[in-house]
Amino acid sequence: MAWILLGFERFAHVRNTEGTHTMLHQNSVFHGALKYVPWHQLDQSVEKHGADDLSRTLSTKRHVIALVYGQLSGATSLREIVTGMESHETRLYHLGAKPVKRSTLSDANAQRPWQVFGELCAAMMQQMHRGTRRAVKDAVRLIDSTSIRLSSLSKDWATFSADVYGAKAHIVYDPNADRPVYFEVTRANVNDITAAKAMPIEAGATYAFDLGYYDYGWWAGLDDAGCRFVTRLKKNAPFSVVKENRVPKNSNILHDRIGHLPARLANSRKNPLQVPLREITVTIDTGKLLRIVTNDLDAPAEEIAELYKQRWQIELFFRWVKQTLRIRRFIGVSENAVRIQIAVALIAFLILRMAQLAQKAVHSPLEFARLVRINLMHRRSINQLLEPLQPIPINSNQLKLGLYFQ
Repeated sequence: MAWILLGFERFAHVRNTEGTHTMLHQNSVFHGALKYVPWHQLDQSVEKHGADDLSRTLSTKRHVIALVYGQLSGATSLREIVTGMESHETRLYHLGAKPVKRSTLSDANAQRPWQVFGELCAAMMQQMHRGTRRAVKDAVRLIDSTSIRLSSLSKDWATFSADVYGAKAHIVYDPNADRPVYFEVTRANVNDITAAKAMPIEAGATYAFDLGYYDYGWWAGLDDAGCRFVTRLKKNAPFSVVKENRVPKNSNILHDRIGHLPARLANSRKNPLQVPLREITVTIDTGKLLRIVTNDLDAPAEEIAELYKQRWQIELFFRWVKQTLRIRRFIGVSENAVRIQIAVALIAFLILRMAQLAQKAVHSPLEFARLVRINLMHRRSINQLLEPLQPIPINSNQLKLGLYFQ
């Protein structure tokens, strides 16, 4: 004999804005991550570039959400992004998103203006900059680029040499805030100094860079803007010494000199950098000698050497991005698709950095990124990834219908 027992228990609840009881809902980690995206800025860029005019089935916002999902989840292909989103369709509803077809996503990567994604990334850099703003005189900016290898499918726009194809990501990096403040993507055959000349300069800031930016005219422009620069001199670069400073004892600093670069360059061209400079010779752990040059004549030699040493932090940033996010394998081969993917990788990095700064439990950026990936579509707070899930509260004033079969 079968019978049904109806048991009445309590439903989990929260109060809504009207003071009545409603069912408890917990958003996913991905939902919490997307709160750091300034969607109003995206709307402005979409209108500016007409980015939604070409596609009725995939809006720019849904496009961004799909690509950020790919970065944070570790997806390595369009098919993996599509399949992953399809498996979480019910949880995409609260994000204002839904699954997308692979062909639609591929077409959007090839056709939607990459500038929309670049402007969104720049807006997020500024958003993070406002929270960590420092006095201009204390601002340090590291400049470097990283090469990104591409396949022969991109040879129509990214050919570097006979069998090498690629692009470059040029970055201005704030080592104190651990974040980029500017980026640009070029073909791999564009010289670093060419890209640097198009970068905005912050008057009064300190810039550190390597030999890829060896250009006396550009250095003179930094000096005219009131910036301090720290870089290297080539081994054979002549330097006329007018004063020898005392060097600290038992240090790796061998020489501290003030002088001038040659007044004339090749073909009797006038050197645009006529101001007194300072050459500091240091020895590194490998025994190699470095000729560091700066327009700062007063700071301690150890401070100048340390500023140049900080330049390696941007190398660590490049390594972290390439190992943690998807910037090695590309889901599109066109220039537009590659530019979009690099911009979205940086957007994902900024999301992770802002989310990590908003919590105190996880101090390692790499550990935090891994926790976000593991829990991306789980319903829990992005600020409480290490805390156990809380039991659903029970309200004694609400009923639960229990069905028992025998």
